[in-house]
Amino acid sequence: MLKPNFRPYVPPSGKSKASGISSHEHAARLQTVERIKSIFGNWKMLLQEPFKGMTTGGDIIPNLYSLEPDGAPVEPAVKAAATLFGLLSPQEKARACFDVKSEQWRNWQNTEIYVEEHGLRLDEIQEPKRDAVMDVVRRSLSPRGYEKTSEVMRLNRVLGDLVDSPSVMNEWSYLFCLFGTPSLASPWGWQLFGHHLALNCLFIGGQMVLSPTFMGAEPTWADEGPFKGLNAFQDEERKGLEFMLSLSEKQQSLALISNSMMGGDLPNDRRQLADGLHLGGAYQDNRIIPYEGLSGNNLSRPQQNSLLDLVQEYMITLPPSPRSARMGEIERHLSDTHFCWIGSRLENQPFYYRIQSPVILIEFDHHAGVYLTNTEPANFHVHTLTRTPNGNDYGIDLIRQHYETADHHRHDRA
Repeated sequence: MLKPNFRPYVPPSGKSKASGISSHEHAARLQTVERIKSIFGNWKMLLQEPFKGMTTGGDIIPNLYSLEPDGAPVEPAVKAAATLFGLLSPQEKARACFDVKSEQWRNWQNTEIYVEEHGLRLDEIQEPKRDAVMDVVRRSLSPRGYEKTSEVMRLNRVLGDLVDSPSVMNEWSYLFCLFGTPSLASPWGWQLFGHHLALNCLFIGGQMVLSPTFMGAEPTWADEGPFKGLNAFQDEERKGLEFMLSLSEKQQSLALISNSMMGGDLPNDRRQLADGLHLGGAYQDNRIIPYEGLSGNNLSRPQQNSLLDLVQEYMITLPPSPRSARMGEIERHLSDTHFCWIGSRLENQPFYYRIQSPVILIEFDHHAGVYLTNTEPANFHVHTLTRTPNGNDYGIDLIRQHYETADHHRHDRA
């Protein structure tokens, strides 16, 4: 697919809303804007809700997830986390370390607006500590997963340089938190989030959950500078379009919600101010998202395999053994998986798609400009996300099972 040209939409020098100011000044300024205050106010209210999990109708489907080692790289991750912990001051530990059951797991967002009072901000800590943070991430993910994470962070710097806002958006303008005590047996995890990136990683014995995840970029590629040639989200975009075009006319009609994702062509409640078309973003942990589109039981076996190949692009962040376990879990619910589409089916035109089942939610969304000036969605601004519906985002269902089992064993011994 051709690289879309974002250059006509780069604002004139000094005209960006974040030009020449610090991240703290930028956040303070935007928090006086009514629509920004409304977004963050709504998110704060959603955070007060007890966690339930995403559902299709409001009721959790029970017994979908089980405690079972999947070959997660818990030992190297524990060693990396212990190294990091040893470098932190008492004040940094107080800011960044929480109980594994803490509600702070849910307190992430993917904007560039730095309002958080918790976590380690990577561009504000010493380089050895930053390197130690990134080593925890590296030891937890697959090599490609770490590479994708780095691509998102580097493209954030590309955007910051494009719009004269390097203090607001740079390679290290992200927050990191630890949850629980790093252990080979007990639950613990970490979180990395900021502009266009959120990773929530839980380890529980030899098992891991990497969810929710959010990855995006504006623009999706770099045409100059230190990261020239970097080009993200090509496979998610290409394979999504190829899968849609591989469907029969009848199947496409079942999958299709709208032929256009342009503003005037969709109902007013379909697009959201903070999230565009995607439904599973920050603070949407309890959202009810009914199934839409084409059901997996209306696909041939080769088509089901093509859909699984598309899903695999979003699971590539996981190390090989946990990825295989996760793909098996997803495949077991293939007949209950739904695929829907909004937008064009022409190459280099914007679109949205969602893959949804009892155990997975995946969204791909071409966005309008936020710092670039395009007012309609374009292929050079992408958001992607994954969720684990029915109560296992952040590994919460597995944490519950772990402590229930531990309590049961204690009662037996008593």
